[in-house]
Amino acid sequence: MKITPDLLQQEFVGINAKVMKSSNPSQKGISGKIVKETRKTLVILHQNTKKTVIKDITVFHFTMPDGTVVEIDGKTIVGRPENRLKKRIRRRW
Repeated sequence: MKITPDLLQQEFVGINAKVMKSSNPSQKGISGKIVKETRKTLVILHQNTKKTVIKDITVFHFTMPDGTVVEIDGKTIVGRPENRLKKRIRRRW
């Protein structure tokens, strides 16, 4: 699926996510529902434990509510969630 600015500006809390690539090998393979988002991290509920994943060094697969899976580089979603929703995103592709 093509990533659009509208997709990057939506709320990620409650969406299922999976860590596909990461500079930190212990974070690779973490999957579950996003329970919290901060400026630089996502907190994912993985096997009934909360795992904190750094956005900047990670590539995620997000499963949207309609069932589509989207791959997003964490560098594009770094920032406060409330500011990212308001900010105009320049196309990087």
